[in-house]
Amino acid sequence: MPNMHLYTGLTLDQATKDEIKAAFAEAIALIPGKSERWLMVIIEDGVSMYLAGSDAPAAMVSVELLGSASGEIYERVTAHVTRTLHRLLKLPPDRIYTKYSEYRHWGWNGEHF
Repeated sequence: MPNMHLYTGLTLDQATKDEIKAAFAEAIALIPGKSERWLMVIIEDGVSMYLAGSDAPAAMVSVELLGSASGEIYERVTAHVTRTLHRLLKLPPDRIYTKYSEYRHWGWNGEHF
């Protein structure tokens, strides 16, 4: 039931989106009990973004999951996401935010978990 949502002002080609999707699957697998089997990845490119008053290229990754994980796990996920976006999008690490939201309730396939 995890969701990883990327927002960036950059315009991405399909091959790059596919690489990001694969890297996000690796990142989510760092969280115990999570895998690509349930992962939804949303990529929104070409959005207006300002960070620290600048419209220089940046990214925000929102990670949402049913349940919770430790700060140590989130640290590993953040590092993986940051390395990926730095490598693929050439974004400086200080232009990448990653945020986490934990949920007790989640629905899928017409049912509630």
